[in-house]
Amino acid sequence: MSPEPATARISSVTLDQFLEQLPPELTMLHDGGSGTELLRWVEPSELEDPTPYLPEGEFLLTAGLPFLGKGGSAAKVDAYVKRLVGAKVAALGFGIQPYFDAVPDVLLEACRRHNLTLFEVPESLPFAAIGLEFSQLLETDAARVFRQLADTNRQLMRAVLSPRPEHELLAALVQRVPVWALLVGADGRVRARGHSAGGSTAVEQSQLAPMLDRLLSGSGPRVEMDSFEQPGSALVFGHPLRSTKDANLGALVLGADAPLTPAQNSVVQSAVGLLELLVRQRTSGSLAPSQLATAVLLHPDSLVNGGTRHVNGLRDLLAQSVSSTRSAPVRVVQGIKVDSPEWPAGDSPVREVLQWRRLFDTKLVEITEYGFAAITRLRVDDALLADVEKLGWRLVIGEPTELAGLTEAYHRASSLRARVQLSGKSARADEMTWSVTGLLGQEAGTMLASRLLAPVLALEPERRGPLLAVLRGWLSENGSWDASAKLLGLHRNSVRRQIGVLAELLDMDLNQAQVRAELWIALQYVDGSD
Repeated sequence: MSPEPATARISSVTLDQFLEQLPPELTMLHDGGSGTELLRWVEPSELEDPTPYLPEGEFLLTAGLPFLGKGGSAAKVDAYVKRLVGAKVAALGFGIQPYFDAVPDVLLEACRRHNLTLFEVPESLPFAAIGLEFSQLLETDAARVFRQLADTNRQLMRAVLSPRPEHELLAALVQRVPVWALLVGADGRVRARGHSAGGSTAVEQSQLAPMLDRLLSGSGPRVEMDSFEQPGSALVFGHPLRSTKDANLGALVLGADAPLTPAQNSVVQSAVGLLELLVRQRTSGSLAPSQLATAVLLHPDSLVNGGTRHVNGLRDLLAQSVSSTRSAPVRVVQGIKVDSPEWPAGDSPVREVLQWRRLFDTKLVEITEYGFAAITRLRVDDALLADVEKLGWRLVIGEPTELAGLTEAYHRASSLRARVQLSGKSARADEMTWSVTGLLGQEAGTMLASRLLAPVLALEPERRGPLLAVLRGWLSENGSWDASAKLLGLHRNSVRRQIGVLAELLDMDLNQAQVRAELWIALQYVDGSD
């Protein structure tokens, strides 16, 4: 059997595939047209009526014991073959020896009459060898199917993370399973379509109306079936998509010409599960965030002036949106992309939104010009922070707060964003020193000092040190000549003279409060030994 490409349809072993593995001594006496049917098992039996023990799709083997004596009459043989056909046996293999030297003519005639595929099995080919060959082939095929299922599931997951997940999911489904597909919303309207490679298209929606009525009006998991004459629609089956509260969210309707294999049904079930998650996210899964957003947009002052009942209702909605409880604190998290702070042109942020929602276990994520902002109940421990930083992001992690403090928490986190962008290091608000120097950070402070104090810092050490000491002492005493002179152990005129030298070097008016404030901040980042 030649290897199949990775995109091959998921199926199982057919009678024709099995025969390719058997020795050519196996002779087909009558072709009943079952070569493309799935072969379930190979089973030897000498019972007069083995059908109660046979599943559909068996390759039955017999040495002819049921046809000895009166069992070999035309009526008995005809009844035997008729029972096999009724049990949907795929083929009958008749072994030569020890009972017969050739296939009885009466058996051949009965197989032709009822169109049952018949083989002559030579004495040199034991039944056990046929069964072993099939089991090995089945094992090989099972491994192939598992590989295909894994590859298909990866393709379905990629589709879910695409900008148009429902459309891409149906496209992936019909690529791997020979069906056409329709995704129908709870309102009965088609939301997405998928057409099989063979070109079969869905039947008219008006024809599907009775099935859709049953799907969208019932309850619980089930499958609705129908059949149409249109090519590709001999079998039409619908799966309801339901919320966790058993509410109708829509339906997936599929059409095919033949029953699906177990592996193909497995792919369909995976697609149904993913579609159900998508529509839940779009409807039931988004109820709390949408209600919260509506309440805040329509009543922006409700957090401050709202009644206790109203505020508690908003707390409940926030808790549902972040998978938490009403009393648990939340945090504002801001993400900054270090490598490329802007979204690539034409790129959809949907994948990123889903990623942050998963990582921070929240439905409250906003894509911003600098990256993203999220509200989460998580503490964002070092392990989670490391995972995010591996993706090229840095975080501002806000302090724990309640609903009423979210706006202030957001502003406090935002004040740290410039520091993170400049330093390339994540920051935690609850570990920050909330002062100008603490917020500015070492890198920015050193840059400020090097710019403002450049003329002084460029002097030789024996001049630079005393001037910086005088400036620091004078500023610490708010420009008081007497106090700074006492602090520095200098005469007040010496302090005046050196401050004048500094004003000339820096080309600044040291009488201005803003200039003094900027110089004082800059001095905090100059080596104190000066």
